Amino acid sequence: MRYKLQYIFFIFLLIFSIDVSAQKTKRQILEARRIQNKKDQIYINALLSNTKRKEKNLLNELKDLKDKIKSRENLISAITKESNELANEIYSNQLQINKNKRNLEILKKNYGDMIFQSYKSKSQNSRIMFLLSSENFYQGYKRFQYMKQYASFRKKQGEEIQVKIAELEVLIDTLLQKKELKQLLLSEKKEEQLAVEKEKKEQENLLSRVKKKENKYKKQIRKFQKEEARLDAQIKKVIKDAIIASNKKTGKKTSKSTVFKLTAEAKELASKFTLNKGKLPWPVEKGYISTYYGNQPSPINKTTIIRSNGIRITTNEGSKARAVFDGTVFNILVMSGNKKMILIKHGDYITGYKNLESVFVSKGDRVHTKQEIGTIFTDKITGKTILGFFLLRNTTYENPKKWIYK
Repeated sequence: MRYKLQYIFFIFLLIFSIDVSAQKTKRQILEARRIQNKKDQIYINALLSNTKRKEKNLLNELKDLKDKIKSRENLISAITKESNELANEIYSNQLQINKNKRNLEILKKNYGDMIFQSYKSKSQNSRIMFLLSSENFYQGYKRFQYMKQYASFRKKQGEEIQVKIAELEVLIDTLLQKKELKQLLLSEKKEEQLAVEKEKKEQENLLSRVKKKENKYKKQIRKFQKEEARLDAQIKKVIKDAIIASNKKTGKKTSKSTVFKLTAEAKELASKFTLNKGKLPWPVEKGYISTYYGNQPSPINKTTIIRSNGIRITTNEGSKARAVFDGTVFNILVMSGNKKMILIKHGDYITGYKNLESVFVSKGDRVHTKQEIGTIFTDKITGKTILGFFLLRNTTYENPKKWIYK
């Protein structure tokens, strides 16, 4: 019987673990996100702390602090979601424990009643008399079968009680583990919230210092925006000229077209690129998004909107830019300060890689996914290594963050 109980207990544990695994899928996803957010936060803090600046710039300090705060807030959000899901699991576990306790009490009571009844008529003589008092052989056989079934039922009830006890122990143990984990998460959340409060006070102090030199920093922002607009116009012109030249080759003669006329091979490549939306690798091996796509408020004045046609990824000094998908080097443009920009064509999609110090490819080269295409420029004054990354379909910009995997 001992081995049978062990076997039943093992089967229960297996079924329970499969069931728990299915239930925990959502929390496992949330846990993975929290761990990744924690890694991101550590990386961002380390990267910004190790940045060596030759010249103090309050605007850059303000931006760095904003990035740190954002990474902490992302972690707090991840902790909150996971702890909420954990609370749901704890509640569900407690309900299951209460149900199992009730079932166990019923089983024990029924088993006790059965043992008591068995004790009252346990003598061998009464069993024999029960058989001998049968009116015929068929009735005697039936009574014998009943006695066997009754003994088997008693044994089964005893085993069921043992299984319920084991099940209850597992549930209670799991509940305690979840409560401990929730407590740890809440402690971590509290620490992060205190750190955010401290950094926000520091941010307010920095902002007030920046305000004193507002005109100086506004000029810096305008200069940056002007350069971005110049590059955007240059990119659009290059693409439009290429569309006209490409379409002439296919017999489509129009100077107003803003869409590439694709060959069968280019259509297939564009289709594969589309299917990989949200799955493309990052254009750098490691880094974090320090400027997002679209309209965002100025760090000095929230009413002033800064437009970004792509994302900016801050990374380590000496990092290389990588192609996010198979394609052909469409063009290499020169930016201010002799920095380079690479455009790669993927059917009717174009990915752009800005702020390169040197390039490893030439116009017309075929490149493959994750191939290194250039070294990212490191600003000698700010100490920052930032890659500008953007994505267009024909001449229309799209949010590149939605295309890369994270």
